[in-house]
Amino acid sequence: MKTLGGKTALITGGSRGIGLEIVAAFAEAGANVFLTYNNTAPDEALRRARAFGAGCVAARLDVSKTDEADAAVKQCVEKFGGVDVLVNNAGITRDGLLMRMKDEDWDAVMYTNLKGAFNMMRAASRPMMKKRFGRIINVGSVVGSSGNPGQANYCASKAGLIGLTKSAARELASRNILVNVVAPGFITTDMTDALAEDAKKALLDSIPLGRFGAGKDVAGAALFLASDAAGYVTGQVLHVNGGLYM
Repeated sequence: MKTLGGKTALITGGSRGIGLEIVAAFAEAGANVFLTYNNTAPDEALRRARAFGAGCVAARLDVSKTDEADAAVKQCVEKFGGVDVLVNNAGITRDGLLMRMKDEDWDAVMYTNLKGAFNMMRAASRPMMKKRFGRIINVGSVVGSSGNPGQANYCASKAGLIGLTKSAARELASRNILVNVVAPGFITTDMTDALAEDAKKALLDSIPLGRFGAGKDVAGAALFLASDAAGYVTGQVLHVNGGLYM
């Protein structure tokens, strides 16, 4: 079912992992997709999106740079005529204990994960307000609510994203622009695959459903929030974590 038929989605960090699955899910739902990437080539994302017949283009973007964020939104509008859905998925980690964390590691994570989302939301809200329609979906993390040792910078950036989302939801609601967070838990990645069996078991034991999530689980939640089925949902955090945090 083409639940996003006729819509255009701008998805940051769309070349791998969760972002790649979101690109594929939105393309399958009928959306035109403008995906951005930074370090990973977008070939696979483009291939999967175009297999569904979707219009899909990719552009390199450092979301922490305001001028690049503005240019990406402008390019999307010029290519597809607007931005109906923005998915802020781009993010990085620079883990380390609080007392040993370097300034540059704190700054890099905050600039990409939080300021980057702000840059994209500010730029995309302008065409959305003119159209009086928009859906903004910020990809957070369970640790933005629960905290996690060794990730003070990452947790702070994702907690800040929740506050940013709630404020924007209140500001933009009158223009029919809905703003929400999808907060993944432990999702199967190269990192989880590489864990020692005892470490993997310890993680799984903490998850009531007894398994890691898949990128498709997060993509499905994002797809719901982008659809008309979520037309009365804004300012919310949708946790996708198998019961790890309730």
